[in-house]
Amino acid sequence: MQQRIIGITGGIATGKTTVSDYLRDTYGLPILDADLYARNALVGDRLRKLQERYGKLIFDDRGNIDRRKLGAIVFDSASELQWLEGLIHPYVRECLISEAKSREPSTVIMVIPLLFEANMETLVTETWAIACDPQQQLQRLMSRSHLSETEAIQRIASQMSQAEKIELADVVITNSANPEDLFLQVDLALLNSPMGIYR
Repeated sequence: MQQRIIGITGGIATGKTTVSDYLRDTYGLPILDADLYARNALVGDRLRKLQERYGKLIFDDRGNIDRRKLGAIVFDSASELQWLEGLIHPYVRECLISEAKSREPSTVIMVIPLLFEANMETLVTETWAIACDPQQQLQRLMSRSHLSETEAIQRIASQMSQAEKIELADVVITNSANPEDLFLQVDLALLNSPMGIYR
């Protein structure tokens, strides 16, 4: 029996975490979070390469990575963003593969914001795109991450558009109304599949 692996993607601040938390809390499904692995990637040799490229520009007084400073650099330059993703993505891919295999045959949720951009759709059996109204996305991002409107627009623009993700996804879940509506869509997507769920 093939393991069911659901890849959740969507633009920044569209509701991916809300959906994955619901799947974990309601159905007891394991959540593999690509962003968490990406944060853990910047150690050892990868941290040294980061230091060589940016020097002290992205570190705070204690020598820790200042992610806001790093973000300001990479979200302002497509080439720098591409370099950073090239450093991190192979590690993230390895973590996702290893963690999913360790949970066989259980259904697994992979939350991968850059699922299509990083060509990681090959890791999953189905893709879900979480989408919302663009103005809602902008306001949520500004509020959540304490960003200016310019900074928030810059971050959104650095990713594949919501429209493109919707076009590529197997399932589209819209997060523009209330939680009840969102969770009903999740229930239907999870349960109305020939693969079913296995825990």
